[in-house]
Amino acid sequence: MCDLTNPAWRRHHAVMSDYVPPWVKQMFSAQAVEHGGVIRRSRADVEKHASLDWVIKVAKERGFHVIETGDQVVVLCNEGGIVIHC
Repeated sequence: MCDLTNPAWRRHHAVMSDYVPPWVKQMFSAQAVEHGGVIRRSRADVEKHASLDWVIKVAKERGFHVIETGDQVVVLCNEGGIVIHC
């Protein structure tokens, strides 16, 4: 049964479809994306409006990096390598 309100169902079907939730499309239409910047959203907002799986899927398609720290999801809109200093 299709239950769009169930986060587990949405995550399971995230990789089964070409559909991308409008919230994720809007997130990746930010100016930061075009300029190699950073997008930051709270984990709660990500799960409320889409799912972390969706954010990771779209980021991977673009060659970007996703980092989760504390209650924040951070997308590095750059295909370059990552060095974490501390």
